[in-house]
Amino acid sequence: MKAVQYQNFGGPEVLEVVDIPDPKMFADLVLVRIEAAALNPADLAFQSGAADPLVDSLFPVTPGWDLAGVVEQIGVATAGFQPGDEVIGFVRGQAMHYGTYAERISAEPRQLVRKPRNLSWAQAAGLPLAGLTAYQAIVHGLKVTAGDTVLVHGAAGGVGHLAVQIAIAQGARVLGTGSAASQAFIGSLGAIPVRYGDELVDEVLKIAPVGVDAVLDTAGRGSLSTTQALAAVGARVASITRSSTEYEGAIDVYARLDGDDLTRLVELAEEGKLTVHVDSAFPLGQAAEAQRVLAGGHVRGKIVLEIREEV
Repeated sequence: MKAVQYQNFGGPEVLEVVDIPDPKMFADLVLVRIEAAALNPADLAFQSGAADPLVDSLFPVTPGWDLAGVVEQIGVATAGFQPGDEVIGFVRGQAMHYGTYAERISAEPRQLVRKPRNLSWAQAAGLPLAGLTAYQAIVHGLKVTAGDTVLVHGAAGGVGHLAVQIAIAQGARVLGTGSAASQAFIGSLGAIPVRYGDELVDEVLKIAPVGVDAVLDTAGRGSLSTTQALAAVGARVASITRSSTEYEGAIDVYARLDGDDLTRLVELAEEGKLTVHVDSAFPLGQAAEAQRVLAGGHVRGKIVLEIREEV
């Protein structure tokens, strides 16, 4: 099968398309033919070697954790799936080695749930990691409920645009920060768009005079530095960018695999309350270019690899 791998740490330039054997199948695994795989900033971080002190990389490494695809085979001890099932998955191992920039992968059943029926393959592939991060930040971390006013920094990004929709589904009023070019997109999600910059605090307080009830930082780069001036008394603050030290009491949010949360994301999508915006899609052979676009920033939603198996 075709896969994208790297033999040493580096940027997009270390990626190469290779032919490797199909994944082996243990008794309790599921073999998935991958239709699409989403890129995430974590791919770039792990590939650069930044996480090497924390996680082993067994070279060659196939990057990628998100997938949407079709079950081709199940192990003799596998329950819950059948060949032909359409699934999405967050497939992350204890070490970096097998990933989703490939035509197939063997996954644990707990890493998979059914694909949302109303999302394309590309959209569905963008849901697992970014969706889990957004859902766990909004619902579990910030505990957003109806009547809250929520500010999402980086509302046009992969996690941010999903967090906006999830907060709205919880009944909140949402303000979303972004660049001038992203204002219309943020508004299309149902949020009140607010531009980054020196007037951010004044603009937010015009909309929410007593301050916002919750803040989620998905952008970093000093976004939380304004929080003291625009947060209501007792506001809850969270960050996915490890910038929580900018605001005392803020919590860091890290995505964790949770089948119930992933299933709820599927339900929200099928209820018409959540969609994934695909900024751009690339074939598997252009994975390096896809990573360059991701690294350049200013991405609205997700970047995806569409994987078409060669016959």
